[in-house]
Amino acid sequence: MALCDSKYCFVWIDIGGFGKDSDSGIYKESSLYKKLTEKKLDLPDPRPITNNGDIRVPYVIVADEAFGMSENLMRPYGGKMLSYEKKVFNYRLTLARRYVECKFGIMCNKWRILHRPLDVKIDFAENLVKAICVLHNYVRIRDGFKYEYTLYTAPLANLNPSYTGRAVRDADVIRKKFANYFINEGKLEWQDNMI
Repeated sequence: MALCDSKYCFVWIDIGGFGKDSDSGIYKESSLYKKLTEKKLDLPDPRPITNNGDIRVPYVIVADEAFGMSENLMRPYGGKMLSYEKKVFNYRLTLARRYVECKFGIMCNKWRILHRPLDVKIDFAENLVKAICVLHNYVRIRDGFKYEYTLYTAPLANLNPSYTGRAVRDADVIRKKFANYFINEGKLEWQDNMI
């Protein structure tokens, strides 16, 4: 599991989870989850999302449907019969999520050993993947951005776990602020063609 920035570099990684474990289960056992829920991640203060500065939103991590939403972790709206606003939000969130999906494709194409199962002991495999992640960041910073590296498209899972609680209601208010921004001041001229 990994968190990356818009330059396709790793910001955080968690290596060692098994394929049979769910993404949300691995996440809830991770240092990222613990720091995020305990408010120890040292995120910047909420900032205005609009030019007039009326609407302030926190910095967020974008995730897929497998993750529980919180104030600093946004996931798409579930379901098929969505309003225009929700469809636009899901599309824009998917655009942001593609950075992490593309990063894995870039990394696998650069480090071809990842194109096949690693036939080594688990401890060595974990160290190998950690080393590849560090080298990946080094090469990304050294070589800069090349558009052709981003042409990998990974499948996006369509899971829909249920969730409840005050934290989710508070997070949904933040999600609605983003959704409203995406159809008003932050609208992209071509986004309606994509939903």
